[in-house]
Amino acid sequence: MKKLTGAILATVFTTTLASAEPVDDTLILNEETPIVTRTAAPAHLSDALDEVLSGWLFRGTETRAMQSDDFDNPGMIFVEQAMEAWETADGTAGKSCSSCHNEIESMAGVKPTYPKWDENAGSVQTLQMQMNECRTERMGAEAWGYDKGPAINMEAALSSVSRGMPVNVAIDGPAQSAWEQGKELYYTRTGQLELSCANCHEDNYGNMIRADHLSQGQINGFPVYRLKNTKLNGAHSRFKGCIRDTRAETYAPGSDEFIALELYVASRGNGLSVEGPSIRN
Repeated sequence: MKKLTGAILATVFTTTLASAEPVDDTLILNEETPIVTRTAAPAHLSDALDEVLSGWLFRGTETRAMQSDDFDNPGMIFVEQAMEAWETADGTAGKSCSSCHNEIESMAGVKPTYPKWDENAGSVQTLQMQMNECRTERMGAEAWGYDKGPAINMEAALSSVSRGMPVNVAIDGPAQSAWEQGKELYYTRTGQLELSCANCHEDNYGNMIRADHLSQGQINGFPVYRLKNTKLNGAHSRFKGCIRDTRAETYAPGSDEFIALELYVASRGNGLSVEGPSIRN
């Protein structure tokens, strides 16, 4: 099995890799909002990276252009659906999101801080978890499925009003143990291919693997509209896909493992701008 694994790795990382450095380009959203797509790595990454780079820099010219204008960004269709849901009463309390929060623009600055420690819950909460807490505890409505249509649409809408703001995920205090768990998951090799997140997104970013361009795996652009499946995708669903590609048993979206991994990966992008909904392959 070790010989087979070695042969597989040789195939993946030797015969299919070709240099394809990130582009030298600037993202200005709707010709008015500058987006930070490269910046100095946060202090906790100083031993691994000097600079953190948005996945936008690793995409083709047409894909980058689509994201720069909301009229061309297909992810905004789902944001519009969430805007309608924001104003729609749901649940036994007869409340909508706007009943408590008024206009959705009032939520600017929320997305950049998630995942975060929640004192009342006694655990790290993702933005989707917080949304569902509002639904079940305040609206008397059913929780949305994790990374499912309504939830991922609303996360994209909340992200959209924070675009241009820097990711600023806290990793100290009571959140540190979850962050450490996420870091361990990030660097642990899994599956028949014996690959970790770091093998692709830290060791080989800037290279082509088969027909795709490896980025640093930053999630400041999530939720992401993927051209591959023509819908919005959440970070946990992307984690699941990556682990599956290593031919390993994966975790479920919303699991403790993926919550920890999201916390860690989000913190790797501290300083980059919130971009979601972004466009990727």
